[in-house]
Amino acid sequence: MELFINGETAHVSPGLTVLELLDQRSLKAQEVVVERNRALVSKDAFAETVLEPGDSLEILHFVGGG
Repeated sequence: MELFINGETAHVSPGLTVLELLDQRSLKAQEVVVERNRALVSKDAFAETVLEPGDSLEILHFVGGG
């Protein structure tokens, strides 16, 4: 299945959830914000949000500093 992640094409298994995608990419759910098709996905919904072919995702990392 083809998705667009941060502007790049990615091929993933059908039926993948946001949480599974983050796990595959070694990203911690508590350290990122995910936007799917221009709508924020709440962290509570990561495990139940199933990705669909053609979805566009933006995954943003929290950066500390000062």
